Amino acid sequence: MTFKKKTKLYIRDLIQEPLVSYPSYYFLSYSMAKNEMLQDCLIALHTLDFTHYHTPKDYKEIFKSFSYGSFAIYKTKYAVAHFGGKLMYLEANGWKSMPITEDAFDMQNWLVC
Repeated sequence: MTFKKKTKLYIRDLIQEPLVSYPSYYFLSYSMAKNEMLQDCLIALHTLDFTHYHTPKDYKEIFKSFSYGSFAIYKTKYAVAHFGGKLMYLEANGWKSMPITEDAFDMQNWLVC
């Protein structure tokens, strides 16, 4: 089994003066670090500029955005993706499986592009 090499995507490489400086980097695969949609999502999170995002009407709108290859934002804190049938959120050390709680069903906690 071969493992793909991971790299650190530093926020300072995307934005000179981020409003939200933590985390300062994300540990990602090389291809994911080059993904423009993910970079746009991270820029929105770290600049708090959500002008291209809106609150979804229902969960179907969230999954529809995933089918276009975009990333949702959860609680204006995490980039969220749908991989292998699981919702995953991005932390500094990489993608983590998202626990489903009552908050996950509150559409006010979500932003989609």
